[in-house]
Amino acid sequence: KKLIKKEFNETDKLIKNQISSDVNRIPKLSKHIIDLGGKRLRPMLTISCAKMLKIRNKNHIKLAAAVELLHTATLLHDDVVDESFYRRGEKTSHTIWDNKSSILVGDFLLGKAFQLMVETNSIECLNILSKAAAIIAEGEVLQLVEANNINIKETNYIKIIESKTAALFSSACEVGGIVSGANKSQKKKLYNFGKNLGTAFQLKDDALDYEGSSGKMGKNSGDDFYDGKVTLPVILAMRSADKKEKDFWKKTFNKKIRNKSDLRIAKKIIKDKDTINQTLKLADKYAEKAKQIMKNFESNPIRNALIDLVDFSLIRNH
Repeated sequence: KKLIKKEFNETDKLIKNQISSDVNRIPKLSKHIIDLGGKRLRPMLTISCAKMLKIRNKNHIKLAAAVELLHTATLLHDDVVDESFYRRGEKTSHTIWDNKSSILVGDFLLGKAFQLMVETNSIECLNILSKAAAIIAEGEVLQLVEANNINIKETNYIKIIESKTAALFSSACEVGGIVSGANKSQKKKLYNFGKNLGTAFQLKDDALDYEGSSGKMGKNSGDDFYDGKVTLPVILAMRSADKKEKDFWKKTFNKKIRNKSDLRIAKKIIKDKDTINQTLKLADKYAEKAKQIMKNFESNPIRNALIDLVDFSLIRNH
């Protein structure tokens, strides 16, 4: 982070500029979710990938801000879809204001993100990020369709992760390279680095949902469970389930509302079957891949920091 401090602050300033509007609710609601912002990993990736390859102008700042605005817009929409009450221990925007406001402000932020992309004059970056926006939405819809489906295939689950999370990670890395004149093979490496990192990141998140306590972690423990999202710890527990367990999973995920005692039983089964560790192992596999890809670039402080960032982004507070 120290290596990109100046650019990071510039990006932050630009994001705050973008959310100004005479319609008071827009900056208010936007500020609420942006201030909750986690580690700002995605813009960090854009800036770092650009800097690693020698920056040519200020376009990487615009793209980093665009990536974060795009991400923020999807979070606003996500929280409404998931009916989540909390994000990072704070009340979600739609519970402070209302669903309509969150959806509309999300649309506003998407518009702003695309404006910034256009300002870079790079049709290639615009292409990559608009494609990512569509893929993210696709992943969300697939997740919606598969919600409560206790027999979801692992391949479909990975597809949801790759669309929902990894697509923006890979695009954030790739556009950073593009504005710094990356060649074809470098672009591909950056894309794959981001994709593997994003997949690892989400797997870790899904594992911690059945282990972590709420608070410092990005969400409350059990969020996925309450939302009826069947994630890998459950998919793996289903694989070796006896009849009684299978019935429990089916019955529980088919219910309209799951309660604390349901979660207690779910956590116990998952603990017995050690599926959190199996999920974390898979996350590590993707993380390792990301690091290996990054090692193909010639060594410099930023490249080494990106390798460290893989580990950093996977250390979550339990």
